[in-house]
Amino acid sequence: MSVKLGKSAPGRLIVVAGCMVLSAGFPSITSATHEADHRFMVEGYVCGEGGVGASNVDVLVKDTRVSYGQVVKTNGDGYYKAMFHLHNDNLGDPLLIEARGEQKNLKIEFDPKDLESDRKVRVDFGVACSGGSSPSWVWWGGGAALVAAGGAIGMRLLSSGRGKAKGKSQGKKRDHR
Repeated sequence: MSVKLGKSAPGRLIVVAGCMVLSAGFPSITSATHEADHRFMVEGYVCGEGGVGASNVDVLVKDTRVSYGQVVKTNGDGYYKAMFHLHNDNLGDPLLIEARGEQKNLKIEFDPKDLESDRKVRVDFGVACSGGSSPSWVWWGGGAALVAAGGAIGMRLLSSGRGKAKGKSQGKKRDHR
């Protein structure tokens, strides 16, 4: 039994593959488990000499009022992210962030009336931390999207070129009759 695929089957395959790559490249979009008004994110960079990101460093992030914390590791760029499930009554809670023996103490701050915007704070560690660059998953995800778009455009151009060639050759056959 054979299955005949329509003209757009390669295009559909590219779109599906592109969506899979994007969902893997942007885990924060696909793995959000709470509404924005219940999430609080602590993110930043841990940097070594010359502002270079330090990889595989443990970062402790702890809400000391409720004694809840987590340890996350930095990626290859020195970037870390810790996500908490918080409510409006956590506003003003003391927050401890520690990396490489350096501690920073903050208070959890957000607008309790804003139920749409992400609630987050950025805390960097190290001298001359150049955390302005995007995490590597942004570059990989963007590159994958460009490759998928280029493939889709290439397939479209190839398929439209074949249709024109067939039309011209059929026209020549009619002139010989």
